[in-house]
Amino acid sequence: MFLLPVVLFAGLVACSQPTHPNSPHDTVQTKNIKVTYGRPYKKGRDIFGKLEPYGKVYRVGADEATTIKFDKDGTFAGKPVKAGTYTLFAIPNEDKWTIILNSQLGQWGAFDYNKYKDKDVLHADVPVKKLSSPVEQLTIRFVPSDMIIEWDKTQVSVPVNFT
Repeated sequence: MFLLPVVLFAGLVACSQPTHPNSPHDTVQTKNIKVTYGRPYKKGRDIFGKLEPYGKVYRVGADEATTIKFDKDGTFAGKPVKAGTYTLFAIPNEDKWTIILNSQLGQWGAFDYNKYKDKDVLHADVPVKKLSSPVEQLTIRFVPSDMIIEWDKTQVSVPVNFT
């Protein structure tokens, strides 16, 4: 009888632990910037305009919302950004994406974005480049002055500059 509450408590703690994410996760970084995100696969699906509708906020990844950390002040998509950690969202459209940085951390996907949209610190439009062959897994990478996001047949390049 004495052990019953202990066993129940242990069971509740075990059940409340987070489960493994549905997609693999990655952290990419370059000087002064680090991005942590879930990397979903295409799996034969049409991504932008279908799975991720045009004109709706997208978490730029899978599972919990993508985070981006700036070690110092700079510009992101041509707009000033202060050093700190933000949640990265986008509004994909066929010809451009609106890139969003939001100061509310710990969001799961974009499900509660509207509750926290007043914490947006940056909105900037970047053009879409159509790729000739699809990228199977969502990829974020850095080239000297840009952060590249690519998945399926879509690529966007976000200029990044630190002075």
